[in-house]
Amino acid sequence: MKQSVLVTAIGSFSAGEVIRVCRQMGFRVVGCDIYPAKWVASSRDVDVFYPSVSGLDETAYRNFLLDVCERERVSWILPLTDVEVDALQAWRLEDPGMGGLTAAVCMSGSETITWCRNKEKMEEFLSERKLCRTIPGKWLTRIFLAEASSGYGDMTFPQVIKPVDGRSSQDLHIVQDPAQMAYWSTALRRTSSRYLVQPKIEGDVITVDVVRDPESGDCVCVARRELLRTQNGAGTSVHVFRDALLERECREIAGALDIRGCVNFEFIDSGEQGEQEYCFLECNPRFAGGVVFSRLAGYDMVKNHLNVFLGKGIEPMSEIREQYIARRYEEYCMGDGEDDTEA
Repeated sequence: MKQSVLVTAIGSFSAGEVIRVCRQMGFRVVGCDIYPAKWVASSRDVDVFYPSVSGLDETAYRNFLLDVCERERVSWILPLTDVEVDALQAWRLEDPGMGGLTAAVCMSGSETITWCRNKEKMEEFLSERKLCRTIPGKWLTRIFLAEASSGYGDMTFPQVIKPVDGRSSQDLHIVQDPAQMAYWSTALRRTSSRYLVQPKIEGDVITVDVVRDPESGDCVCVARRELLRTQNGAGTSVHVFRDALLERECREIAGALDIRGCVNFEFIDSGEQGEQEYCFLECNPRFAGGVVFSRLAGYDMVKNHLNVFLGKGIEPMSEIREQYIARRYEEYCMGDGEDDTEA
């Protein structure tokens, strides 16, 4: 009998690639999403679909997972978005046994996720170890106390205000001048303890898919320069490239964090005239929306992520082809009348 894998948020950018690889590896795929099957094209690609509650409602989400995993005899859970990662992280921190959940969650360890999902902790972790160039931030509350009386005239601009645990550029604000800083300091005052302020670094976004096997220490990195992106940060046109120094830096960061499986690092290349200068932005402890780009360039991140949790280790990286890759969208008729694709 095939092992079953539960893939969450199958309407997300990475879902098509994750489902394809799971099926190719012989898994029975159970998919879920907060939207109905008829709204989600990938619902056609799974063996069974469940409408999910949101991971923001942690109690309901836990009960949902317990029910689905028992019904479908799920062996592995692949969370695809930060909402699910956060909900699963909170669950295992509260209860390491996860309330009798029999399926294994395919993501890095609790301490690793804690660093990755807190931008302040991550910057401190990396800078203390001198692993890469980072962008220090200050709490918005401290900025307000120190600068409000002077009208923010001593600050340099532009600045970025973002939640310390932000997701997909949500609630991120670019501040161009003192007047805008005064506005946002006031508008966000009630929740200002959640926000960091950092100088805005101009440059290209560099995304690096990283997969690591902690048992062997083997680690593979595939980098791409994002040429076109959606507003929530998903690349739609990219240039896959090789940079030995960047790849070494990513392997060192992954080792220090004890990354398990596949994650995604983001940098800003602030260099000019072909001189690279990478500033670390964040680690997304899940597949990137553009994880398919790495496979098209020559390395299957999803397969090797699963191999880590199956105890098979990861494959060595063969030659990565530097190339431009663009994504396009396709339309599907999802039927009419009653929805018969849900479990």
